[in-house]
Amino acid sequence: MRSQATTSVCVIVPCRNEEKFIRQCLDSILSFELPAHTELTVLVLDGGSTDATPAIVSEFARAKSNVRYLTNPRRYQACAVNIAVQSERADYYLWLGAHTHFSRNYVRLCLETAVRTGAPVVGGYCITLPGGDGLGALVVQALTTHKFGVGNSGFRTGATEGPVDTVAYALFSRKVFDSIGYLDERLIRAQDYEFNQRIRAAGMNIWFNPEIQCSYHNQPTFAKFLKKQVVLEAPYNAYLWYIAPYAFAPRHAITGVFATGCIGGMLLSPLDSRLAALFGAVMAFYALLAVGSAIQQAVRYRNVAHVFILPFCFFLFHFIHGLGILWGGLRLLTRTAPVQPLTEPWRDAGYIRWRPAVKAVAQC
Repeated sequence: MRSQATTSVCVIVPCRNEEKFIRQCLDSILSFELPAHTELTVLVLDGGSTDATPAIVSEFARAKSNVRYLTNPRRYQACAVNIAVQSERADYYLWLGAHTHFSRNYVRLCLETAVRTGAPVVGGYCITLPGGDGLGALVVQALTTHKFGVGNSGFRTGATEGPVDTVAYALFSRKVFDSIGYLDERLIRAQDYEFNQRIRAAGMNIWFNPEIQCSYHNQPTFAKFLKKQVVLEAPYNAYLWYIAPYAFAPRHAITGVFATGCIGGMLLSPLDSRLAALFGAVMAFYALLAVGSAIQQAVRYRNVAHVFILPFCFFLFHFIHGLGILWGGLRLLTRTAPVQPLTEPWRDAGYIRWRPAVKAVAQC
């Protein structure tokens, strides 16, 4: 039996088909420096892997008594976190990613920051690494680490310490789940952002500390990166706004506006010379920003190819992501969005949650 002075931390690692990265991830977790009187439990929740992931995790579980392998029948991250929080009572929960490895001081700095600031949610800077050896992986890295590419996403591009609207790979106090409930399992993307907006609406701070650092492996090719944007990331922005309007963030909608403007400009420019001139000026300004950003990334990563490739890739990324948002909106209008047939996991609520002041009931 642990003493009352002991602080318990439950590490949650959702995964599926992560044989390439899961060993490195777990090695880094088991190497954490722990403050005195801190106990660490690691729950790896597998969403139906068909590769060697279960065997690798089971190997860790046999070797380490504080590592447990659990199954996640519904596969997705929101459900994995809900399963973990319900199965393991802890003072803090650290929601991590299998594609990521972490600095040795990660837990210590998270706990120290939580105590120092009083914030129930704490996270840090996520260093983006290439997911492969090819040029496409380097392009994805460059795209997602510049503000022109991903906007003011501080945990990706860097920010000063203080309150933010969201963080990745965060430490959550148990009181967060006791106060506002669990993650919305309808969301297989953006579930963390919605959860964080409920936390903020409840008057709790989300704190970013850039000294807390981890390294994340992004998509291995540019094609896979774009496919992920148009199939999952962008449509689920639209679905998020539909089921939880309070989670709307203007920066997430910019690409939808951009794609609409590009399509409208191409269709209407032949009809009016003034519209053509305006559209041309806007695109020229965009091109100037893209080239300037590409040069910055070429210098940063010492890769001259970025000067010539990144401007086109920035455009494809923004346009494809915008099309994904429009596609998600179209599916909502036609009642074919995957979130619409699902029952909200809150009692006495409908499909749309206008206010975040209700408590979740997990469905796992």
